[in-house]
Amino acid sequence: MAEAAVLYGLAGTDACRKACAWLDRFGHAYRFVDTQRERPAPEALKAWAQAAGGWDALADRSGRAWKGLLPQRRNPESDPEWTLLIREHPGVLRQPLAVLADGTLLLGFTGGQYEKRFGKGRATA
Repeated sequence: MAEAAVLYGLAGTDACRKACAWLDRFGHAYRFVDTQRERPAPEALKAWAQAAGGWDALADRSGRAWKGLLPQRRNPESDPEWTLLIREHPGVLRQPLAVLADGTLLLGFTGGQYEKRFGKGRATA
């Protein structure tokens, strides 16, 4: 079975666990990359930001990681500042970030967006 997506996120987050469980349940192949252990390359982060419509789309400003940043770190103004911030604090990245085989990004997890993209397939018990 071909890999449908690569999911990037923190293994301990509810959203990542739910996304993986959904993909498993409906029989979709994927690979999970824990961004705490394997930090995304700056080039990948820049490409994701461009595909998502900007850095703000990638950042989870309501999350614990963002709220824990020093105030002076909360306003990155350049690609290098954003890539450094996300590499130092991977929890700032919206969880999970799915990169599909065709290059499409899915940010966060809701069953609805995964159903639209993957279809439900065949549920397993």
